[in-house]
Amino acid sequence: MSHSHNHAHHHDGKLNLAVFINILLTIAQIIGGLLSGSLSLIADALHNLSDAGAILIAIFARRIARRPANSKMTFGFKRAEILGALINSTILVIVGLYLIYEALNKFFDPQPIDGWIIVWIASIALIIDAWTAWLTYQSGAKNNLNLKAAFIHNMSDALASVAVIVAGTLIILYQWYIVDLLATIAISIYVIYHGYSLAKQTMVILMQAVPDSIDIDKLCAELESLESVAKIWHLHVWQLDDKEILLETSLEFHATDSLPDLEPIKTMLKENYGIHHATIENSAKNLIGHHCYDVNTAKS
Repeated sequence: MSHSHNHAHHHDGKLNLAVFINILLTIAQIIGGLLSGSLSLIADALHNLSDAGAILIAIFARRIARRPANSKMTFGFKRAEILGALINSTILVIVGLYLIYEALNKFFDPQPIDGWIIVWIASIALIIDAWTAWLTYQSGAKNNLNLKAAFIHNMSDALASVAVIVAGTLIILYQWYIVDLLATIAISIYVIYHGYSLAKQTMVILMQAVPDSIDIDKLCAELESLESVAKIWHLHVWQLDDKEILLETSLEFHATDSLPDLEPIKTMLKENYGIHHATIENSAKNLIGHHCYDVNTAKS
């Protein structure tokens, strides 16, 4: 217990460092953007600021998620991280749309741009973005949707810095000021795409949809193929967070003098579907309901 607690604090320390670095970088990029006249540099700065906010939200959500279950929150607080991921992904989309709006405005009012300032600051930003992305990844982004949202913020910002460096170089060599706006739009589209993708994943969990990894028809068929099961009256499968899958079902068992043995069912659910928390009700034959899914809509 003590080891996991210290391990969590170690990860939070990395994330706190990433927040501090991103805030310093944001200030430097805004100053550089104002001095050079580069919108793409300011766009990158805003994205960096959203990175800092994303990591802060991730840290806050993670701490809430660690709280134990209580009489009010019987499932615990695990979905706090899903809410954190949804907030972060929504911010990504909003920032992306705002940057496109600013780029279009700038197109109709072009200004001279200092390419050297852009290249120098964006190069520093690239190093810092890559470092903070690594810190976030090391803190558990691979297996955690909340931290994955923060990691994508950082990775997209690193790619944005590359785009800004290319734009600055073309401005130095050819005075192609339009590439600054094109880079801004490219960054924005990338940000919006990933924001939407993450938001979709989190909303699927919050709406208690069947996880993508589970074929509900196959699961029903496999349950009905078990020797003890006569019929499935209803079945619900959903995710508590990005890891834990839950199941609730009402089964009719073949006539027997003793209570049915549920262990083969629970073993099958664990081994074949990764479902470790299953609530199984023994239903009477005269129960009225839909076959397999109990949905008050048309599907049965």
